[in-house]
Amino acid sequence: MVSETVRSVQGDLDPGQLGVVDSHDHLFFRTPLLPGQELDDVGLARQELAAYAAVGGGTVVQWTPYGLGRRAAELPALAAATGVRIVAATGMHQSAHYAPELLAERADDLAEVFVRELTEGIGSSGVRAGLIKVAGGFHALDAHARWTMRAAAEAHHATGAPLAVHHELGTGALDVLDLLCGELEVPAHRVILGHLNRSPDFVAHREAARSGAYLAFDGPSRANHATDWRMPDAMAELAAGGYADRLLLGGDTTSAGARSVSGGPGMPYLLRRVRPRLEEALGKEAVERVLVANPARAFAVEWAA
Repeated sequence: MVSETVRSVQGDLDPGQLGVVDSHDHLFFRTPLLPGQELDDVGLARQELAAYAAVGGGTVVQWTPYGLGRRAAELPALAAATGVRIVAATGMHQSAHYAPELLAERADDLAEVFVRELTEGIGSSGVRAGLIKVAGGFHALDAHARWTMRAAAEAHHATGAPLAVHHELGTGALDVLDLLCGELEVPAHRVILGHLNRSPDFVAHREAARSGAYLAFDGPSRANHATDWRMPDAMAELAAGGYADRLLLGGDTTSAGARSVSGGPGMPYLLRRVRPRLEEALGKEAVERVLVANPARAFAVEWAA
């Protein structure tokens, strides 16, 4: 019997079933910070998943959290139609993504919402989340970040769920680790630090990897083009230091124009272009580990509820 499983939108899975994993992406995403670029078209989401499957993709982990248009009820049918497994998120992004009244509604029950979405389902969909996504700020943790991370830690301790963290321009990872793993006692191997390629500080990367957390590198993106090209060097540096087993890779498609079916790089680019470029820097065996073995460990937990 497999004790650790990945909680997908179709049910709990043996981690060996995931195949090649896009460890950080979005099928649906709606925020006032990206007006007119909403990811909310079911048909285009299905086409994007099919294009990803056609180049060898097996699983997508959607980091879209509470209140940002996850469309959880659509996800099982999309997974069934394309053969791509999907993991959904609960959690909460930075305060700028939300109306103040929505945040006020959650002031006293945020951890309970996270636990409910992990164990019972998102809204009335019956679709359970498989991870908790939260966010830090630029080189700092404001009161909102500390509130959401405390709620996330509480939900982790109640369920075992992994925590994924947005780092603004790749900064603040060590402060996040101090809070989550130090003060709030979340095991480091249950924490996934996102966007680290956006701040290619190799010293900070090594320190974060040394903690036992996973480091998620993602892209490409128009907004972060200035640092995206450093990703192979950053990942190679970590692999050479013995941290290849801490690395994850994702596409992080957050706008309609970034989808491959709308003329952008999208999910397939991760395997068509990013994968062979990384193989030049890390070697094929290491990249296979990043895409298959590492996410199978990172997202699989022994669920307490």
